[in-house]
Amino acid sequence: MGSQVGKLISIDFAIQFIGWIISAKFRTEKYFDLTGSLTFILLTYLSRNKTHQTLRQKIQCSCVFIWALRLGAFLFYRILKAGKDSRFDHMRNSPSRLFIPWMMQGLWVIITLLPTLYLNQKKVDKPLTQTDYIGWGMWLFGFLFEVIADQQKMTFKNNLNNKENFINTGLWKYSRHPNYFGEICLWLGLYISSSHMLVGYEKFTGILSPVFVTLLLSFLSGIPILERQAMKLFGNNPAYRTYRSRTPILIPFINFPRI
Repeated sequence: MGSQVGKLISIDFAIQFIGWIISAKFRTEKYFDLTGSLTFILLTYLSRNKTHQTLRQKIQCSCVFIWALRLGAFLFYRILKAGKDSRFDHMRNSPSRLFIPWMMQGLWVIITLLPTLYLNQKKVDKPLTQTDYIGWGMWLFGFLFEVIADQQKMTFKNNLNNKENFINTGLWKYSRHPNYFGEICLWLGLYISSSHMLVGYEKFTGILSPVFVTLLLSFLSGIPILERQAMKLFGNNPAYRTYRSRTPILIPFINFPRI
C-alpha cells in the first residue's frame, strides 16, 4: 500500500512540475486550477482496486470525480472570462515564484486525497455503517453549499449594477466565505466515510485531509487573500465594515471577533 501511494505522489508532483514549466514559459496561470482538478481525477482513478471495486469505493470515487469535474470546469471558465487570476499578479513573470504555488498544489492534492487513496487499496470490504452515510451526507451538504455559493457570487458579479458592490445576499449573508465552508465540509465528509476502513497510521494521516484544507483556506491561499482584496476595494464603505463585523468569516452563525 505504501509503495502504491508513493507512486501516486511521484505522478502528482511530476504533473505539477510539468505544469510549472509550461506556466513559466508562457507566463500564464490559466491552466493552474484545471491541472489541479484533473490531477485529483487521475490519482483517484489510478488508485482504484483493479480486480474488484466495492460499493463504498465506488461511491467515494464518484464523490471525488463529481467535485473535481465541477470545480475544475467552474474555475477554468472563470479565469477564461476574467483573463487572469489576481493571486498570480506578483509572480506571473517570475519562474521561481511560480514554482511555489505549483508545488503547493501537488501537496494539496495528495494530502487531501489520502483517505480516498487508502480506501481504494482495500481488498477486504466491510458492511456499510452509519459512519459511511454520515460522511457521504456531509459531503453532499458541503458540495451543494459550495456550488450554491459559487453560483450566487457569479450571478452577483455578472450583474453590471453590482460592479462596485460586495455580495451580502444568499449564503453570503451568513458567511463571508460560504464556498470555503462547503469545501471543508465535503472533505471532512470523505474522511468520515472512509474512516471505518482505515487502520493504524492511515487514521492519523487521513485526518490531515480536512485539517490541511481548513488551514490552507483559512491562513494561506484562500481567505487571507480575499479579505485583503475586499478591504482594498470596500474598506472605506461603512456598509462593508458593518457586514464584516457582523458576518462570520467562515462558519455560518459562528463569529470570531478577532478575525
